[in-house]
Amino acid sequence: MSEKWIFNDIEKILVSEDRIKERVCELAAAIKSDYKDRDILMVGILNGAVCFYVDLIKELDLYLEMNFMRVSSYGVGTSTTGEIRIMYDLEVPLTGKDVLIVEDIIDSGVTMLNLKKLLLNRGAASVKSCVLLDKPSRRVVDVDADYVGFKIPDEFVVGYGLDYAGKYRNLKFIGTLKPEIYMND
Repeated sequence: MSEKWIFNDIEKILVSEDRIKERVCELAAAIKSDYKDRDILMVGILNGAVCFYVDLIKELDLYLEMNFMRVSSYGVGTSTTGEIRIMYDLEVPLTGKDVLIVEDIIDSGVTMLNLKKLLLNRGAASVKSCVLLDKPSRRVVDVDADYVGFKIPDEFVVGYGLDYAGKYRNLKFIGTLKPEIYMND
């Protein structure tokens, strides 16, 4: 019987652990510069953004408030429904606050566009977004993130918070799975 080992499922590494750490520091520097005289409400989008969110806030020596949401525009499939569903909502009022959404990935853009509209409608003074990964080739709506870690090709990625079937979030890098892992589903 062969031993199960998570790294055997990885086809290639797209972004190394060291490059992620370096880019998180660069993003934090840009955010610090833009928000140096303001408090921010950092909204982490569960579950995928947790690793990125935690590393990012540790690099920000600003006054900030932490909170989380869990949203989806995908339902049970792999295609967006065009509407967001809130599974876990913020625990604080937004009126007059500068909000920075921290998300793992933006692809179709539907979730981000609708989330920004929702938070502005709830009274946020401003809403910006910081995403670890951007797949511009998958965009179906006109929305871009304000801070982007890495632009990546249209490949299915895992690691550093991103998962497949609930697994691989704990990898320290971002990689692609071998096709035989996900093609049989």
